[in-house]
Amino acid sequence: MKGRKHPSGRRPVTHPAPAWGTLNPNAAGLDIGSAEIWAAVPSDRDPEPVRPFGTFTPDLNALADWLQACGITTVAMESTGVYWIPIFEILEARGLQVFLVNARHLKNVPGRKTDVLDCQWIQQLHSFGLLSASFRPEAEMCALRAYLRHRANLLECRATHIQHMQKALQQMNVQLTQVLADITGETGLAILRRIVAGDRDPVALAQLRQPTCKHSADEMAKALTGNYRPEHVFALKQALALYDFYTEQLRECDTEIERQYRALKPVVDPEQQPLPPSTKTNSHCKNAPAFDVRTPLYRATGVDLTVVDGLNAASAQIILSEIGTDMRKWPTDKHFSSWLHLAPHNDISGGKVLRSRLLKGRNRVTQALRLAAQSVGRTDTALGAYYRRMQAKYGPERAVVATAHKLARIIYHLLKHREPYQAMDAAEDERRHQEQDLRQLKRRAAKLGYALAPKAESSR
Repeated sequence: MKGRKHPSGRRPVTHPAPAWGTLNPNAAGLDIGSAEIWAAVPSDRDPEPVRPFGTFTPDLNALADWLQACGITTVAMESTGVYWIPIFEILEARGLQVFLVNARHLKNVPGRKTDVLDCQWIQQLHSFGLLSASFRPEAEMCALRAYLRHRANLLECRATHIQHMQKALQQMNVQLTQVLADITGETGLAILRRIVAGDRDPVALAQLRQPTCKHSADEMAKALTGNYRPEHVFALKQALALYDFYTEQLRECDTEIERQYRALKPVVDPEQQPLPPSTKTNSHCKNAPAFDVRTPLYRATGVDLTVVDGLNAASAQIILSEIGTDMRKWPTDKHFSSWLHLAPHNDISGGKVLRSRLLKGRNRVTQALRLAAQSVGRTDTALGAYYRRMQAKYGPERAVVATAHKLARIIYHLLKHREPYQAMDAAEDERRHQEQDLRQLKRRAAKLGYALAPKAESSR
C-alpha cells in the first residue's frame, strides 16, 4: 500500500529516529558562571558526582584533572558570555572533546532552575547525544578572528571621537562638514591640527585644501569662519588626540594581524601560482588594513575571494576568520546558508507550512554578506541584475537576503572546490533569465493544450 502523498506534492524528508540510550557514556556537563562552575559526571564515576569549582586558573586545572580522573572524554557547556572561553581552551588542550552548546537548546523543566540541576541536565542530554556543538573554527583562525574583532572595536571607538570632533566644530559654527566629505582626510586633518595649534585665520586655513577638493578656497574660507570659543577648541583638541591614539592602535593591531596571516598554513604558493591582478576599480576602503590582504587570503584559501562581486579585502577577511577554510563542517551549501540564517525556517504541522521566517542572529558573516548584497545591487553585474529583479518582485529587504544567500553559496563552492570564480555580466544573465522565462511559458502553454509560437514580423 502506498503512503499518503504530501500536500505540497513533494516527498517528505524523513530522519531516522534516535535510538534512546547512552551514546556518550563518558560525558560530563558544566554550568559556568562568573565566580563558580558546577560540574556533573556519571554517578558511577565518583562518590561526589556533582562538584563546584572556582574560576581561578588553578581551579580550572583542578577541574580538568578531576574530569580526566573520572574517565571523561567529552564535555558539554553552555555558551555564557565570555566566561566559557578559559575553561574551553584548557579542556581542549587536555585532549577532551568540548561541546559549546546554544543556551536555547538547554531549556530545563520550568520551575526547576538551579546550578546543580543545570549541570546534571546538561550532562544527561549530552550522554544521550541530544546536544549539538556550536561551530568554532580551528585554533589559528580563532586567533585571527580575535584580532579582527578587536580591530572592529577600535574602529568603533575611533568613530565615536570623529563624532566628537564634528560636534565641537558645529558648536563653533565652523561648517567644515559642508565643504569636506570627510574631515579625517588629508585636508580635514591638516585644518583641524592648525585650529588646535591656535590658527584662526579662515583664509590661511583654506589654503591647506588639496587640489582635488570639490569646493573652492573662498567657499572653504567662508565655512571656516566661526566662533572659536576656548571650551569648544579644547574639546576638539582632546577628540583629535584620541582619534590619533586609536589610529596608532589600529596600526599596531594591523601589524599583529599581518603576523598572524604568516602563521596560517598555506594552501598555495603565490610564487608558483601567482595571484592575478585585481580587476576592480575604486575598491579602496579607508578603514582597510595598511598591508596587502589579498595575498595572504589567497595563500590561505587557494582562491581569490575579492573577485566576487560585492566583496573587498576587508569583508573577505571577516568571512574567512569567522568560518575558516574547512567547508566539510557543512555537508552542502544549503546547510551553510541555514547556519547563516539566510534560508527560511519553516514551521510545518499537518502537512501545512504554518509560518516561514528567517531566524534572528548576530552572525558577522551574515552582516558582511548583507552589506555586500546592498553594494552589489548598484553594479552592472549578474548579481546586480539579480538583486534588482528580486527588489522589483519582493521589495528591498527580501532582495538583500536573496542576494546574500546567493553570495553565500558562491563562497561555499569557492572554498570547497578551490575553483576560480567565473564572473558573469548583466547581459549574459539577462539572456539566461529570458531563456528560463521562455521555457516556463512553453511548459504552461503545453499544459493548457497550446503551442507557443514566435510573433510574426509585420510585412512592410
